Amino acid sequence: MVQHCSEFRTAISAGVDGEDLPPGVTGAALDAHVRGCAECHAWGERARQLRVLAAGLGMD
Repeated sequence: MVQHCSEFRTAISAGVDGEDLPPGVTGAALDAHVRGCAECHAWGERARQLRVLAAGLGMD
């Protein structure tokens, strides 16, 4: 099954929010994709930073 960045970004978002990964995306597949995709790596970093900022403002 071919997966696209949008599916991995959904999985990244779930992880950042402490949710389960979406069906069809394993942790190993997500890690491998993020290691090889600079855009998704950067997207994940921004998502984590936003989560930290939101928590600091009491918006978590």
